[in-house]
Amino acid sequence: MNRRITVSALAAAVVLAACGSEPPPPNYGTDPELGEYERGLLPSMVIANPAEWGDRMPVVPEGYEVSAIATDLLIPRQTLVLPNGDILVAEGRGGNAPRLKPKDVVAGPIKAAGTTSVTSGNRLTLLRDADGDGTYELQTVFADNLNAPYGLAMIDNRIYVANQDALVRFEYNEGQTQASGPPVTVTELPSEINHHWTKAMTASADGRYLYVGIGSNSNITERGMTAEQDRAVIWQIDPLTGMHREYASGLRNPTALTIQPGSGQLWAVVNERDELGPNLVPDYLTAVQEGGFYGWPYSYWGQNPDPRVMPQDEEKVASAITPDYALGSHTATLGVDFSVPAMGPEFSDGVFVGMHGSWNRSVPVGYKVVFVPFRNGRPYGDPIDFVTGFRDDDNTYGRPVGVTVDPRGALIVADDLANIIWRVTPTQPFDVPQAEGAGDAAAAIGPGATGGDAAEPRATDAAEPANGEAREASAGSAGTSD
Repeated sequence: MNRRITVSALAAAVVLAACGSEPPPPNYGTDPELGEYERGLLPSMVIANPAEWGDRMPVVPEGYEVSAIATDLLIPRQTLVLPNGDILVAEGRGGNAPRLKPKDVVAGPIKAAGTTSVTSGNRLTLLRDADGDGTYELQTVFADNLNAPYGLAMIDNRIYVANQDALVRFEYNEGQTQASGPPVTVTELPSEINHHWTKAMTASADGRYLYVGIGSNSNITERGMTAEQDRAVIWQIDPLTGMHREYASGLRNPTALTIQPGSGQLWAVVNERDELGPNLVPDYLTAVQEGGFYGWPYSYWGQNPDPRVMPQDEEKVASAITPDYALGSHTATLGVDFSVPAMGPEFSDGVFVGMHGSWNRSVPVGYKVVFVPFRNGRPYGDPIDFVTGFRDDDNTYGRPVGVTVDPRGALIVADDLANIIWRVTPTQPFDVPQAEGAGDAAAAIGPGATGGDAAEPRATDAAEPANGEAREASAGSAGTSD
């Protein structure tokens, strides 16, 4: 590490940062104050110098502790907790979109300076803590020769992986440390150009469907609308047949997906468009309505028309759904997962959100994991910093990507700059009452699924059997930054 931005790129960044004032970031929350619309030749661009953690550690709230459970990975993005507590890590980097604008030429070196220099792993790594002491003594390759894997999910005895070009599956037997054979392709995924190349994924609570997020092929249709076919959408896929349909649209880059416990509602975090100024447009967290349209490219944050889109479509703008919760502009949110009571009363009802961090602001934002509280099943109140310390005024030590809640009482955070998996746990376990007959909490909940009550099965006990038999699902999430 300790790589610095080249002199020419740094000079460009300084000039760009001086091009205009940056008011404070817009409010988080359900009714944010949107920033002023600003346009110029290029946006402000600042990424701090990557540096080694050394003796430093991420900062977590009082009553919690953090440890590095895996190091020397090859670009870890997303994780999946398996039924026996093992953790799968998807590692890799993809995309090959050609540069279109001056911004792309200048931004490239600046963005690259804030990322890891290691080679893409294109693999899944398995971590195991055999004695449950918090030390994952086994770190081994579960499967390799994949194509930029991101999204992870488990249904019955099959592990599903969303590569940048295809959804594939592996047969799995509990305790396996290596895939028993090559992956089987379930269905191809849109991958031409791949401006936004990662494919976020989660499984429905009953295991009948997989949901895959497919980002746009541009910031704001610079490649034309033909390049946006099957883009900025979420697909619903039958894992048995590969049949799929568009579930929702107008989501510029849905970077992580998760299922709300109890309701079975699909939620997503979305990276919004650039080049409307440092305080537009907020990335967001939202429940995803079947058949819903969320604005891209015609409008943002509901029905605010994007002045760059010509011709406009007033009917599409009028139909755009306002997201549930703003996360701030350019935070590059890449991870989301619902919490469980074992994480403690203050952090039991809501979602953890991983923010990779901005590159196109003179005042950086993100670079942390926050907790968004819920009340009555919806986001409520301000986000709470949960894991911070990933950067200071001079250096960037890490960048959070995927976040996964282990129902036993841990938050798993993938750091794709330091190539570390962090694990955050309460210093003292919280007593979580179980419903009568619930049995072992870990077995009932199904580790790796997204969110839930410890006494309530998560992604298990299918309400409607699929093809004649109920299927158990565990789900992961995925995403990318711009």
